[in-house]
Amino acid sequence: MEKAEEKVDWYKLSLKLHRFYAGKMETMPKVPVRSLEDFAIWYTPGVAEPSRAIASDPDESFELTSRWNTIAVVSDGTRVLGLGRIGPEAAYPVMEGKALIFKYLGGVDAVPLVHRVRDLEGWISLLKAIEPSFGGINLEDIESPKCFALLDRAREELEIPVWHDDQQGTAAATLAGLINAFKLVGKDMAKSRIVLFGAGAANIALYRLLKVWGVPPGNIVVIDSKGVLHPHRDDIDKLMINNPWKYRIALETGGGWLRAGDGIEKALEGADALVAASRPGPGVIKKEWVAKMAKDAIVFAEANPVPEIWPWEAKEAGARIVATGRSDLPNQVNNSLVFPAVFRGVLDVRAKTITDEMAIEAAVEIARYAEERGLSEDYIIPKMEEWHLYPRVAAAVAVKAVEQGVARKTTTYKEELERAEEIIRRSREKHDLMWEKGLIERPPEDHS
Repeated sequence: MEKAEEKVDWYKLSLKLHRFYAGKMETMPKVPVRSLEDFAIWYTPGVAEPSRAIASDPDESFELTSRWNTIAVVSDGTRVLGLGRIGPEAAYPVMEGKALIFKYLGGVDAVPLVHRVRDLEGWISLLKAIEPSFGGINLEDIESPKCFALLDRAREELEIPVWHDDQQGTAAATLAGLINAFKLVGKDMAKSRIVLFGAGAANIALYRLLKVWGVPPGNIVVIDSKGVLHPHRDDIDKLMINNPWKYRIALETGGGWLRAGDGIEKALEGADALVAASRPGPGVIKKEWVAKMAKDAIVFAEANPVPEIWPWEAKEAGARIVATGRSDLPNQVNNSLVFPAVFRGVLDVRAKTITDEMAIEAAVEIARYAEERGLSEDYIIPKMEEWHLYPRVAAAVAVKAVEQGVARKTTTYKEELERAEEIIRRSREKHDLMWEKGLIERPPEDHS
């Protein structure tokens, strides 16, 4: 019997309130309009002078317009979490929800942008075409392996930060949880055996971050639906052409400590940690497999809405620390801890890209915040409600961008911490004030 029961029909309630509000975001002015005469400043004729300044130096667009704080949340709707290929129109509510989180948790203005482009070159052309309007781009819900090539190309060819949250956001949140989980069990992550089950966006990005963090590739096993990624796998030549990211992992890891043809059951024998980001369970990961892991095992089962194995089953099998992707269970690995703060930091220093080192810096700051508040087996990573985390992560990311030479503006940790706190606090207070004043319409009485 499942121990986590839904008490609210969230699907029914969500549909009702989406229909009531007809969307989640709207545009509001941030400058005073005391009379129609003010439009002589904000529009014609006065606006000509900011336009002339930007024409002379395009980077002035980050100082004289809202571009500095505005990003696009871009999707083709080909792999929406839990829903699959549902198309751009159906993906729009998800992108709008993302925009809401960006604003409330990061003070970032985000514009949902869904489209019908499917091929890689068309995608790149689209991103380049819209680049002048935005300070950054968040890619969302894009099918694999296209998402990998798209992110690589966009990071290389655009002069603003491009982030794929299903890759970098989930990977950074997972890394933060792993850092603290390994601290609690008293093991050195760089000397441990780590199994990544599922070779989609999240785990391929996590593999890359683990390498940069210092985990030797030979200590990592990555498993897809056909078994361990291994240089002697039967389909290795096909992978070289169709999925070079999996191919590279197979060569770099050498299959870890496994032979070609081995699967998840064999991989977990003696493993210190498992990160499953595959398909909804339960029963995808079996208790008897977890029982064969090393002492004080770490199990992250991140599939939604149902994890690959229920936490209590993993603990009954001997796991010491368990995390999932669910908010109603302890240790939620939630990329919402990452992306609002990362973009807050990179926008404030007008960064040109987001490096792997910047993503790791975000993970380290998230882990440090939780450690300072007191780690336990049921608290290895902060919760979304702990909003003071976000300015800290923003500051850490901004400083790393400056250190790596990818920022247009310089800052110190203290300066960005204060700036980010003010922006995020103001964003939350505006929302709360509008709610208190009734400017956000009250939902129907029977909404619950």
